[in-house]
Amino acid sequence: MQNLLLAVDRLSTWIGKVFAWAIVGLTLLISWEVFSRYVMNKPHAWMLDAQIMLYGTLFMTAGAYTLSKNGHVRGDVLYGFFRPRTQAAIDLLLYLVFFLPGIVALTWAGWGYAQESLAIREQTFNADPLPVYPFKFVIPFVGATLLLQGVVEIIRCVICLQTGAWPARDEDVEEVDVDKLKEMVHVKDEDIEALDKYVVAQQEGRP
Repeated sequence: MQNLLLAVDRLSTWIGKVFAWAIVGLTLLISWEVFSRYVMNKPHAWMLDAQIMLYGTLFMTAGAYTLSKNGHVRGDVLYGFFRPRTQAAIDLLLYLVFFLPGIVALTWAGWGYAQESLAIREQTFNADPLPVYPFKFVIPFVGATLLLQGVVEIIRCVICLQTGAWPARDEDVEEVDVDKLKEMVHVKDEDIEALDKYVVAQQEGRP
């Protein structure tokens, strides 16, 4: 079971990292448009729509990735003090009452929304129209990936309720732990304080 959970984690991570390259596309598009508009005096009517769709794709496809890393916002002020079983019970209740109905509705409605857009070959409303229906299919795709990752999180809650400990997650980029970093490079707070005093003394011209 653990291998299956980690496999879904890796899939969500892979999807998130693939679509993260949209940042590069956004950077290039915006840079090109700024140069074209203000240097060459040739703005493009379709550029803003392209940027919005690209950013929307980037934002939505990060959902399952963030869920797989347990990175979505929660009220940790109280939650962090609870025992793992209590945390799992709260999470399970919220997944069943709010998450599953919402994501199922998103996926179901998003599929119909995309089908209707494809049927009429929907385009943007500007001088240089862009096709919208490919972007609309991102909605049910994102809903499906979130639903899959959500099922994995529900299974994790059940396992935690049974064992009293959270199952392991697939490792990825983590925030820097300053204290751990100090231990790794053998730096003490006293050393940092002495260095600060030395820098201040040098700035003031004292030996």
